[in-house]
Amino acid sequence: MQMIRANGVCLHVSDSGEQHLPVLVFANSLGTDFRSWDRVAAHYSGRFRILRYDMRGHGMSECPDGPYSIEDLVADLDQLLAALGITYAIVVGLSVGGLVAQGLAALRPGLVRAAVLSNTAAKVGTAEMWAQRIAAIEAAGIASLSEPILERWFSAAFRKSRPEELSGWRAMLTRTTREGYTGICHALAGADLTASTAKLKLPVLVIAGSEDGSTPPDLVRGTADLIEGSRFTLIEGVGHIPCVEAPEAFCAAVDTFLEEHSLV
Repeated sequence: MQMIRANGVCLHVSDSGEQHLPVLVFANSLGTDFRSWDRVAAHYSGRFRILRYDMRGHGMSECPDGPYSIEDLVADLDQLLAALGITYAIVVGLSVGGLVAQGLAALRPGLVRAAVLSNTAAKVGTAEMWAQRIAAIEAAGIASLSEPILERWFSAAFRKSRPEELSGWRAMLTRTTREGYTGICHALAGADLTASTAKLKLPVLVIAGSEDGSTPPDLVRGTADLIEGSRFTLIEGVGHIPCVEAPEAFCAAVDTFLEEHSLV
């Protein structure tokens, strides 16, 4: 684990694996940190150099004053990769991390070799919806919204059968700084990557969860439809964070995609 300054922000980074191996980059969702990728990263250990990082305002990364824009978040990752000397990578992004992956692929087509867009879209929600969430958090804190957020994150079966694990994700969510969480809410409120995502020309896998209450399957599929040649996969019985809830199914979908495009 290390701290690296990129785009003026100190980011908490995990960089593991031999440096000569192909690079897999993982970008996390709103309200989580890079531990959400633990099981997936373990699956690819030994075959890839694996880079995970906490987004600004999340985990152990620095929390600059908000609001943030999607361009800020894309620049964070772009400059982090530059600081590490990475010039070619497969980028896997969950939720807002998926928007960062889309934005970086559009900005730096020579850098992003392929992308996995999990439970995300070119545009997520409306400015009004995000404004309401920001106002609620500023009034009563993240904990006041934790239960409905967790209901969107995880299926009912997960919440019932894995209560101890659920408590850990609740703690991660509620310990996220208010400024960091609302800062990224502002970024999502202003992000519409429809035009640039429709122009992407690279291998793309788009993953949805059938029980996702944050980015429902039809929304995710709509983004897949924008990208010529993309592959869409629906994982049944999971919510917004399939890399946590069903890592085996998530990795199976990614493995198939990587093999199809000779990326392994």
